Amino acid sequence: MMRNIRVALVQHGCNPDRDANLARTRAGVARAAAEGARLVLLQELHTSLYFCVQEDAAAFDLAEPIPGPTTETLSAWAAEHGVVIVGSVFERRAAGVYHNTAVVLDADGRLAGRYRKAHIPDDPGYFEKFYFTPGDSGFAPIDTRVGRLGVLVCWDQWFPEAARMMALAGADLLLYPTAIGFDPNDDTAEQQRQLDAWITVQRGHAIANGLPLLACNRVGSESGNVFWGNSFVCGPQGEMLARARASVEETLIADLDLDRSERVRRLWPFLRDRRVDEYAELQKRFRD
Repeated sequence: MMRNIRVALVQHGCNPDRDANLARTRAGVARAAAEGARLVLLQELHTSLYFCVQEDAAAFDLAEPIPGPTTETLSAWAAEHGVVIVGSVFERRAAGVYHNTAVVLDADGRLAGRYRKAHIPDDPGYFEKFYFTPGDSGFAPIDTRVGRLGVLVCWDQWFPEAARMMALAGADLLLYPTAIGFDPNDDTAEQQRQLDAWITVQRGHAIANGLPLLACNRVGSESGNVFWGNSFVCGPQGEMLARARASVEETLIADLDLDRSERVRRLWPFLRDRRVDEYAELQKRFRD
């Protein structure tokens, strides 16, 4: 396992043309590899438009099995460049059972594992409960040549429990493929509050677990959603290591020292001081 690694996040817009979307992604992966990245994180549902803006049964035609076309494509790129790739697939598990699934291709092209999104939102412009069955893959890190990856997906990033479960299972870093943006009807102040909250909660996960964190978001306007970009990488104390812009397609590069987590956890031993004997109430929906 590598202790010092260069990582990359490929932030771009999407359109209805799958091949064009894949071409953008491939260019980002190639650019990342040329700059020495060993781990490349892609955004959520990067092969298509974000179709969850409305409930349309025809969109299920976009789903595919795993292994399938997208994993085969990402596998070839991973092997070609010798990089670990974390991608995103609208997974068809069975008729009527579909998942929003992150896939991990190791540097030799092997399908190292998958994670099915556990927390499924249902908000205006984000009608994901219509499409996605809640994941049942658990919160288990995926072993790769660059370390143990705690892969989660988008809405999972608001839940400290998911990040903590990955940390307790031995993750070396946390990764979030994401598709999130503004409602254009919100005023500028509200939009800024939402963006700040999104960044702050994830930096909090990094701090609380003493782990570096990567979040890769998309950009562009799609059917009323304005995706806010701002993909970023932070360290185990929440320190911002790299951050993309709001509306620009770019391949973001950052360097990580995974041994820093050991040093930070020695000074801030949150895992040591957890009162697991007092947390039984967390298993309830709400404490009346």
